[in-house]
Amino acid sequence: MADITLHGNPVQTSGNLPEVGSTVKTFELIDEELKTKSNQDFSSKKKVFNIFPSIDTGVCAASARKFNEEAAKYKDAVVINVSRDLPFALKRFCAAEGLDNVVSLSDFRGTFGEDYGVTIKDSPMQGLLSRAVIVADENGKVLYTEQVPEIAQEPNYEKALEALK
Repeated sequence: MADITLHGNPVQTSGNLPEVGSTVKTFELIDEELKTKSNQDFSSKKKVFNIFPSIDTGVCAASARKFNEEAAKYKDAVVINVSRDLPFALKRFCAAEGLDNVVSLSDFRGTFGEDYGVTIKDSPMQGLLSRAVIVADENGKVLYTEQVPEIAQEPNYEKALEALK
C-alpha cells in the first residue's frame, strides 16, 4: 500500500506499483468506442502509462497535454492515459484539446487499478486511480515507475521520458 497525500492529507492506495524489472500485468481497458484494449494491442511499442484520477481536473489535464506533446518525439512508444473516467469524457477532452498522440483508456469496469496497486482506498477520491507513471519496454518489462506522492502535483515527465531512451 502506498502512502500518498491529497492536499497534505494522508491517502492510501490498494497496493504498490510493479517493481522495475518485473513484467507488467495483463490488462483490459476500454477505449472511446467501448472496445476492449489489452497488452497485445501495444505489444510492439514501448509504453508510458500516465495514470490519473480524472481528466476533468487541472493537474490530470496538464499531464495528458504534456505527455501528448512529448509523445510525438517517440515513434516507437505509445502514451496510454488511464483513469476511471468514462470513455466518453476521455474522448470529449482529447477531441477538444486536439490530443492525438496519446491513447486514452478507461478502467471504469476493469481491474487495472487493483492489479497495478493504484486504486485509492480512502479519502473523498476513494475508488479513483492515484497519479502514477509506469514505463515499460516493448516486451512489457517495467523500466520506470513513479507513484506521485501528492495527488495534486504533476509527475516527473523528464525521468519518465528518459526511461524511453
